[in-house]
Amino acid sequence: MRFWLAAAVAVIAAVALADAGQIALAELPAEARQTLRLIRQNGPFPFGRDGAVFANREGGLPERSRGYYREYTVKTLGARDRGARRVVAGRGGEYYYSDDHYRSFRRIIE
Repeated sequence: MRFWLAAAVAVIAAVALADAGQIALAELPAEARQTLRLIRQNGPFPFGRDGAVFANREGGLPERSRGYYREYTVKTLGARDRGARRVVAGRGGEYYYSDDHYRSFRRIIE
């Protein structure tokens, strides 16, 4: 019974975070967690565009000065190109996840 209760609480918490524009680190795909590890250890990155300035032209993230955000590819198994998944890192130490090529973002909560 405790197991099911704990599982239900975890699901409710994950849904609440997603509704609030956030995602728990544990809820990220394994490839996104690997991308975060690479960011924190400063590479090596698998794609040439990793670490490029993210201009936030879509306006999905809080407005900051140019160069504040950097983008990193999250590998997509089976994709022939970089795919649609990204982690965007802010200079302030915040991280955002997009699984739809910047149409939406969720702040990663650790």
